Amino acid sequence: MQTLDFPVDLEDGVTLQVRHIKHAAEDGPAIVLLHEALGTIALWRTFPARLAEATGRDVLVYERRGYGRSSPEPLPRPLDYLEQEGEVWLPRLLQALGLKDVILLGHSDGGSIALVTAGAVPDQVSGLATMAAHVTVDPLTLHGIRAMGERYRTTDLGERLARHHGERGRLLFDAWQETWVKEAFRQAMNFQPWLSQVRCPALIMQGENDEYGLPQQVTDIVNAIGPHASPVFIPDAGHFPHFEQPERVLALISEFVDSIAR
Repeated sequence: MQTLDFPVDLEDGVTLQVRHIKHAAEDGPAIVLLHEALGTIALWRTFPARLAEATGRDVLVYERRGYGRSSPEPLPRPLDYLEQEGEVWLPRLLQALGLKDVILLGHSDGGSIALVTAGAVPDQVSGLATMAAHVTVDPLTLHGIRAMGERYRTTDLGERLARHHGERGRLLFDAWQETWVKEAFRQAMNFQPWLSQVRCPALIMQGENDEYGLPQQVTDIVNAIGPHASPVFIPDAGHFPHFEQPERVLALISEFVDSIAR
């Protein structure tokens, strides 16, 4: 496999950083990874390479606006920032890369964005997999976000974020936390228009011990998508099942990708 890192210009002053893990013989749709609320390419650790090896597919990872080495994002965030990322910016990236057929795999915020994109451009998405995606801000979500704020104040979390996001680390953290605790954001959050348009097979995963979302998140997503969506609760895993139970997650995704090929 070959790993390439490069920026992609999407015009309007937006440049996104991309990593492409490429197989010598390309076979089937690439898997596009969407990171969580404070993520970067590097914070996926070895998971993208392991995923490429397990599935035999190209894997693309990118950093959203405001993250890592991508261009800044306008602040404060609009209440529909997740929807904008899924309906506007990810489709633009796919177009710029010439990707007409992909499998989306999103974690947390990235999972929510993947849901939107799968409904916004259904002809380009052959498969959809999410881990810990949110379609509502439930009480457990709020508790987890507020607890993370305490961690930022009392631990070296800010320093660790700065290693990946530079001077934007604090801005990024505040943008995430301040947006999610707003009542207006909770009231505006509505993914139904996109979920009802998802036509591809969907694997909706969540750790049984997820500290940021109730199990109802999964059942709500599956019910909204319909019978081509399957719920999976992963034992002995919290909000990061791909790190806590990597073998199980890789097996689930590999089986899912194989089923799409058939």
